[in-house]
Amino acid sequence: MKKHNFFAGPAILPEIVKKNASKAALNYKNKGLSLMEMSHRGPEIVSIMETAESLVRELLNVSDKYAVLFLTGGASSQFFMSAMNLFKAKDKVAYLNTGTWSTKAIKEAKHYGDLYEVASSKDKNFNYIPRNFKLKGGTKFLHVTSNNTIFGTQIKTFPKTKALMIADMSSDIFSRPIKVDDYGLIYAGAQKNVGLAGVTLVIVRKNLLGKTGRHIPTMLDYQTHIAKNSAFNTPPVFPIYTTMLNLQWIKAKGGIKAMAKRNKEKANLLYSEIDANPLFVGTTAKRDRSHMNVTFLLKDEKLNKKFLTKCKKAGIVGIKGHRSVGGFRASMYNAMELSSVKALVKVMKSM
Repeated sequence: MKKHNFFAGPAILPEIVKKNASKAALNYKNKGLSLMEMSHRGPEIVSIMETAESLVRELLNVSDKYAVLFLTGGASSQFFMSAMNLFKAKDKVAYLNTGTWSTKAIKEAKHYGDLYEVASSKDKNFNYIPRNFKLKGGTKFLHVTSNNTIFGTQIKTFPKTKALMIADMSSDIFSRPIKVDDYGLIYAGAQKNVGLAGVTLVIVRKNLLGKTGRHIPTMLDYQTHIAKNSAFNTPPVFPIYTTMLNLQWIKAKGGIKAMAKRNKEKANLLYSEIDANPLFVGTTAKRDRSHMNVTFLLKDEKLNKKFLTKCKKAGIVGIKGHRSVGGFRASMYNAMELSSVKALVKVMKSM
C-alpha cells in the first residue's frame, strides 16, 4: 500500500531523491565505495559541497555578500549561534514570539544582546501572527520564525523595517520566493523541507561578522566555517548530498515559484475541506494559515479514534498533532504530492 507521509519531520523526500541517495549509500558513481565512506577532502565530496552551495545561491538568488554554510547542531543551535555572532552586548534586538521555536530562540539569545519581545501571540495559544507592532528606536535586528510547525501559522508578508531581519525558516525555506537581501541571516534545519536531519543551512551577510567584541569558540564562529568552506571539521556528508539532490529536484520542477504554486494548491484543497466539513475545524486564524503545516480538530473528540483508524487504512501516516497541542496536523512540504492530500480529503469526507 502506498504511504501518504504527513509527518512534520524528519519529513517526506521526493522519490527520485531517495532512490539516488540509496545508490550513493551503496556505491557512489561506481567508485566501489559508499559516499559515507569517502574522504570529505576528496574531489567527490568537495564537488558535492560546491554544487549544493551553488544551487542554494541559484534558487534563492543569494549574492556574494552572503556566505552559504552547511553546519551541524540543528536550528536549535542557531538560536544562540546567530545571537553570539551578530549581537553586541548593547545592541537592541527584537524577537517576534509566534510559538514554541521562537520562545526557545528568545531563551537562548537573551544572553547576548539587549533583547525584548516586540509582540507575541501567546494570548491565543499562538494561533495567529501579530501585526502592526512597532520596534523600539535603535533596534538593530528583528528575529522572526517564518513558519510555525506546531501551531500551523505562517508569516505571509514579512514586516518592513529598518532593522535587519534574522529568520528561522526551518520548515518553509525553498517553498516560496523570498528576498534574501532583506535579511542579515537565515537559518534552517534541513529535515523539514530541505533534506536529511544532521545538516543546518545558514545564509549570513558577511559584513556583519567579527564585530561583537566577544570571544566566540572556534566551532561556533561563522567565520571559521566560511574560511574552510563548511569543512573545518568533517561535515555531515550524506545529509548535504541529499540536500543537493533535493535542490536539484526543485530546480528540475521549475524552481521556487513552481514550489509556491504547488504548495498553494495542496493547502487550498485541504483548507477548503476543513471549512466545508461540519465535523472539522481549523485551529489558526485564516489569514495566517500555513501552507506547510495544516492544524485542525474534530469538533467531537469521540470521533478521533475513528478518524485515525480510517487514515491508517488509507495509508495515511503522521497525521497526529504535536503532543503539546493535540488534534491533527498535516505537514505538506514541497515533496508532498497532491494525490496524498486528495487521499486525506477523501477520508475526511467519509467521516
